[in-house]
Amino acid sequence: MSLSRRAFGLLFPLAFAVSACGFTPAYGPDGPAEQLRVQVAMDAPENRREFDLVQQLELRLGHSTAPVYKLSYKIDTVQEGVGVTPGQEIVRINIFGKVQFSLADAVTGDVLISGSTDTFTGYSVGAVDATTIPPSTNATIATLSAERDANRRLMVALADQIFTRLIATSSVWLR
Repeated sequence: MSLSRRAFGLLFPLAFAVSACGFTPAYGPDGPAEQLRVQVAMDAPENRREFDLVQQLELRLGHSTAPVYKLSYKIDTVQEGVGVTPGQEIVRINIFGKVQFSLADAVTGDVLISGSTDTFTGYSVGAVDATTIPPSTNATIATLSAERDANRRLMVALADQIFTRLIATSSVWLR
């Protein structure tokens, strides 16, 4: 028996069982999360990290002009040097991020769901070439660019986790 016939033989009963149990995709037609699209307003961002988080959430949920729900968040980040050379120079930095969030009814203010999510990302520090005259100075620009990109990637990952949590739990709290 070929591998493809064997895989089909295993997957077909699984697909049938899932469809027979009443499984409905959360974001599909008549799915519980279908109502979330363009219904959630986020707190206004006050810094670059918050802007990146809100931008990613709005890509997923849409921008609401008449919100039914309000999403509040608090971002905490910590940087830690993890790559150290024998000369004690830090060459790799991890940024650990945590977002506490709550989704409330926009009219009553009743909190429907709250939680937190966390992850990390990292970046490399640019090296200064001291053998050149004058010493290479592009390391600062490269490091700042890498740090900004790592922070953006961190906010994208955290926003995606918040979005996934909202979708996964929507059948419980959605009206």
